[in-house]
This record gives sequence, structure tokens and C-alpha cells, in this order.
Amino acid sequence: MTKKKLALFTALLSTLTLLGCNKQEAAKNVDSSQASLAKSEVVLKIGDQKGNMRAQLEASGALKGVDYKINWYEFPAAAPVAEALKVEGIDIGYLGDAPFLFANANGGTAKAIAVYKTDPYPTAILVPENSPIKSAKDLKGKSLTMNKGSISHLLTLKVLEQQGLKPEDVTFKFLPPADGKLAVENGSVDAWVVWDPYTAYAELKDHYRIVANGRGLYSGYIFLAGTQKALEDQQKRVAIQDFIYRLKASQIWTNEHAEEFGKEYAKIVGLPEDVGILAFKRRNSSWDPIDADVIKTSQETADFYTKYQLINKQFDVSNSFDQGFKVTK
Repeated sequence: MTKKKLALFTALLSTLTLLGCNKQEAAKNVDSSQASLAKSEVVLKIGDQKGNMRAQLEASGALKGVDYKINWYEFPAAAPVAEALKVEGIDIGYLGDAPFLFANANGGTAKAIAVYKTDPYPTAILVPENSPIKSAKDLKGKSLTMNKGSISHLLTLKVLEQQGLKPEDVTFKFLPPADGKLAVENGSVDAWVVWDPYTAYAELKDHYRIVANGRGLYSGYIFLAGTQKALEDQQKRVAIQDFIYRLKASQIWTNEHAEEFGKEYAKIVGLPEDVGILAFKRRNSSWDPIDADVIKTSQETADFYTKYQLINKQFDVSNSFDQGFKVTK
């Protein structure tokens, strides 16, 4: 091979080698880009109760244009929501203030990030229409069913105290809502302590009577709470903040379209239309940020539980809140 041909061959070999390297580098860049894209796709695992948040968001169209994925998890009551938060099975969840504080006082580490303020009236003590219990005064010696540590448990203790009764004056049967109602219907329990939409259904369809309600006794607070892991993940935190904005927007829309939403809520959750309308219209609800008054009221709730030894020792609620989230832009 002449020197000229050798030079041309060497140059060609170098060019092919360089092209090969460039292709490998390009492939690496594509793989890296795809990995980065996959990493940026945020998935929020959200725990709901009876479709409350999801129904509002879907009916109002507030979820349009989200740039993250939502996986919904449906729960029948607050206790399993609190447990799911504790084991990080969900990122954020919807639950009443009493069960949230009860869970955190017993090892939970979730933080409340927004508060849904509602009329506490539908959290109530209910009895069948033919029950001899006519008012809260008649509860002495009776049995009541509820979720332990729930808003219904809190209400029961508040009502007993209001009537000058002690917890020992009644019998507590701790059961989830559906089992509690069944226990009342088969006669093994006298009264059912629960919240909407269970209350609305029992009133309208089963002709139960309310003998005590939560007004003046219970805050009406429901929290959106998140796990520490989710709140410390910056991408998820941005998505959670966006979700809260959308919750607030959906709540404003549903309040302005109460009748329309009540029907849609019933359809989404699988309730009769009149039950859905009643359960929603009497909420008088608003999503608000966590502030000093919310924390103060929550401390009073925790102290009340401590008084009745549901919480074993004094519990400082301050670490159970993250005030870094807004509800409006």
C-alpha cells in the first residue's frame, strides 16, 4: 500500500471510529433523556373517603390540564386513611381532624397541609325511628357504635360530657360505619354515631332520627394530610400544591352549583340523588390554609382526647402541620 493510500485508509478508519463513538454517545444521550423524562413524571397517590374530593374535582372540571398522574384510593372512613399515610401507601389523604390527631399521637408522622371547614351538624348520633331514645339525655345505659378515635368518637364523648355523663355510663362498640349500622339494625347496639353521607342516607332512606349533632361540639375540620416522604420530594410537593389550588377552585364551583353538583356527587359516589344533594348542600364548606387558629383548635381536640385517655400523654400538635401550602395563587 502506498503512503497516499495508507493515509486515506487511516483517515477513513478514524472517521468511522468517530461516527461510531458519536452514535454511542447519541444513544447514551437518548437513554439519559428518557430516564430524566421518566423521573420527572410525578404520580400522586391520593386517599379519598366516599369520593368527596374526587367528585368535586371531576364535576367541576378542575382536573383538566394536570401534568402529573393521580392514582385514587377509596376508603370508607378516616382510620384506614390514617393507616395508609402511616405506612406511606398513599402520598396525601382526606380525613377528619380527630382521627388525624389520634393517629399522630400514636406514632403517625403525616402533616396536615390544608383544612376543609364544614358544618359539623351531620356528624351525629342516630337512632332508628322507633327507638325509645328521644334525646341525648336518654343515652345513659345505652350502647353506641362508632370508629375508635374518629370524629364520631369525639362527638360521643362531647355529648356525654354535655349531659353530665361519663364514658362508663354507656357501652362503646367500635365498628366501621357499615358494620355499625348493621349492629343497630339487628338490635345489638342502640345508637349509631357517624357522618355524611351515611347520616343523610340513614335519615332519608331508613328514617333514622338525629338525637345529637356536632354543632358547638366539633370543629367540622377535615384535613388534607401528606406523608413526610411526599412533602420532602420537591417534584411531588409542586404537584401537591397544584392539587390544592384545584381543590379550592372545585369547592368554589360546587358551592355556586350546589344542586347540580349534589346530583353529580350522588352519581359519582353511587348514592340516591336526594341523599347526594342533602349531604353536599349542608356542608357549607371551604378549603382554607392551615393557620394559627386551626392549630389552636387542634391542640384543644388533642387535649380533650388526653383528658379521656384516648391519647396516653400530653400531645403537642405543632409538628403535625406544614403551613407552607396556599389554597389560592
